[in-house]
Amino acid sequence: MSKKDYYEVLGVSKDATEAEIKSAFRKLAKKYHPDVSKEANAEEKFKEIQEAYAVLSDDAKRKQYDQFGHAAFENASGGYGGGFDASGFDFSDIFDSIFGSGFGFGGSTRSSSTTRARDGSDRLMRINLSFEEAVFGCEKDLKLNVSEVCDECHGKGGFEETTCSMCHGSGTITTEQRTLFGTFMSKTTCSKCHGKGKSYKETCSSCHGSGVVTKNKTITVSIPKGVDTGNRLRLSGKGEAGINGGANGDLYLEFVVSEHDFYQRDGDDLYLKVPITITEAVLGCKKEIPTIYGNIKLSIPAGSNSGDKQRIKGKGVDNESARTKGDMYIILDVRIPKKLSRDQKRLFESLNDTDLTDSKVDSFDKFTRYND
Repeated sequence: MSKKDYYEVLGVSKDATEAEIKSAFRKLAKKYHPDVSKEANAEEKFKEIQEAYAVLSDDAKRKQYDQFGHAAFENASGGYGGGFDASGFDFSDIFDSIFGSGFGFGGSTRSSSTTRARDGSDRLMRINLSFEEAVFGCEKDLKLNVSEVCDECHGKGGFEETTCSMCHGSGTITTEQRTLFGTFMSKTTCSKCHGKGKSYKETCSSCHGSGVVTKNKTITVSIPKGVDTGNRLRLSGKGEAGINGGANGDLYLEFVVSEHDFYQRDGDDLYLKVPITITEAVLGCKKEIPTIYGNIKLSIPAGSNSGDKQRIKGKGVDNESARTKGDMYIILDVRIPKKLSRDQKRLFESLNDTDLTDSKVDSFDKFTRYND
């Protein structure tokens, strides 16, 4: 075999950074690994890039190679073309990132993640609330399937604990495959202990060996004042059960709030459209306004129009979580009668003889005459 330039093998320049060298090796290893590549020269190419990466990823060896070339490693045996011997290099971390943690290389042993304690997954539940329940807060009784540690075996799954005879406590079964390029190891979860590394002479009849039991429970949840659609409340430990002794996940309650017949909500502010008569709009009046905290008297100024807005400070939603309180806005809606009595018609007709125009109306009339 000829001695190829290591930079050329990886397809990088001689001033390539460590990240560029690693990225190039990852791509080529994934392409030419003998277990996944179908190319005829895959094994040869794989050994080339393996040897090149082992040298160029090590600062000291890279300096030697840059200065002396392959001659720097001529006394080493087993390398590609008589060069550097990469058999002692640990590729396990980078191979795990390429092929997954179930893939090993070079005889390295790694503890399986299946034996570690893992927290359970979180859950999401949507809760429907009325407008009043959301604004003032409330208590809700929720029926849940809650995963809990088995009281019978205290979460172990059995009795009279022993080290698993199949995996010898590791939780995994390792299969070796020897090739010219090293020893490849694949790891699978032990089928006997399911990754725990332990077995029991007697399986718990309550949890059937899982260490966890599911119970139907009714819990009372306090909903804080001021929640709105889309807001969430976290209930710690009410999610899915943990694995191998891990903590339970959390339960998130997401609220869906019904709309009110009259109030419109925008954040913590409330809007209420209040109908008034023409007479009330022209002459002004005092109007009883229903707020969520009780009725109040509001003065409607004379000459009011539809769409006029008045602010009532502090009469919006009291948001307990955000520690804020909104305002209430009154939107006037002047109602025009569709049917009038004869006397009412005469009154309106008599108003035509009275100058009731204001400056804006007068200006509009001048504008109209100008356009004619």
